[in-house]
Amino acid sequence: MGDGAATPANSPSVGRIALPERTRSPWWELGRRVLLALGIMVGTVLLVYFDREGYRDAGDATAEDPFGTISLIDAIYYTTVTLSTTGYGDIAPVSDPARLVNAFIITPARIGFLVLLIGTTLEVLAQRGREMFRIARWRKNMGHHVVVIGYGTKGRSAVETLVNNGLDRDHVVVVDPSPVAMADAHADQLAVVTGDATRRGVLHRAGVGEADQVIITTGRDDSNVLAALTVRQLNPDAWIVAAVSEQENAPLMRQSGADSVITSSDAVGRLLGLSTLSPTLGSVMEDLLTYGEGLEVAERELLVNEVGMPPQSLPDQVIAVVRDEKVYRYFDPVVTLLARGDRLVVVRPAKELPWAPRPGTHNEDFASDAD
Repeated sequence: MGDGAATPANSPSVGRIALPERTRSPWWELGRRVLLALGIMVGTVLLVYFDREGYRDAGDATAEDPFGTISLIDAIYYTTVTLSTTGYGDIAPVSDPARLVNAFIITPARIGFLVLLIGTTLEVLAQRGREMFRIARWRKNMGHHVVVIGYGTKGRSAVETLVNNGLDRDHVVVVDPSPVAMADAHADQLAVVTGDATRRGVLHRAGVGEADQVIITTGRDDSNVLAALTVRQLNPDAWIVAAVSEQENAPLMRQSGADSVITSSDAVGRLLGLSTLSPTLGSVMEDLLTYGEGLEVAERELLVNEVGMPPQSLPDQVIAVVRDEKVYRYFDPVVTLLARGDRLVVVRPAKELPWAPRPGTHNEDFASDAD
């Protein structure tokens, strides 16, 4: 779907939901715990060896030396059997300082050692359960979201535009069979459903039936058409935006259920042509397509104080008016005067400026809310 190879249909990963991880690598966690366990062992060995005079080794005890000699090997042996709670009893603390050290230092160290081992085991066993719980919670909170089919260059740019315009990343679901796309989506903190978007089961797991919008941006026009057909069957009300590489496939995409079709090759070609004929015009068009700087194209509601005014007289540069679900150019006689319920497509500064305040963002009354 994106830029990687497809996953076989019978693969167990098809349709699998993968949420972005917010923790460190499991190998890092395992290495950290192993180092902590080794640190406890080494510390205990040194503690026993330096206080070896306070221990009795029954195996090495003689008439001349009733306590036996505690060597470094004996200290290692005692540490391992003590921290593992085996405790054979052949080496034991006999002096008061050694017993206190065992009670207040070695015993807590033993508990910490066991917690590290058991905790690592439990984490491995519970990882799948935690993932299932996260997915169940994600499903419960998911709804009115955006499904992005294909996470290549176009899909990633579309998501970035949505996020930059206020959409929460938690309300975006990516569908793509490529491991590369899944890694990229996780790096962008997005949930991923791994699989072929032409399969109903995969789209069902992505929550297409409850989605408000679906963006289809795979690298193949035939896959886009099949995906649009499947999405429309599952959700007749979703707004579907699809990309096609060739203009001749745009009518077929619309017949498949897409509400808006973008021809990527033609759009890029026109931009290249404009930039060749007029570099300044090309730079303006690039500015309009770049988020966060210079100019931007946006849609906003009509304000109460703008009702009855001609589009040309508004602070924003109005280029189109949406009335009764139809789009009219600002010079069309139908929209000579603005009316309640109109929506405006405007060109405005990407960032609000002191000398160019952004209408509709300062608690003004919208015409659609007025009685």
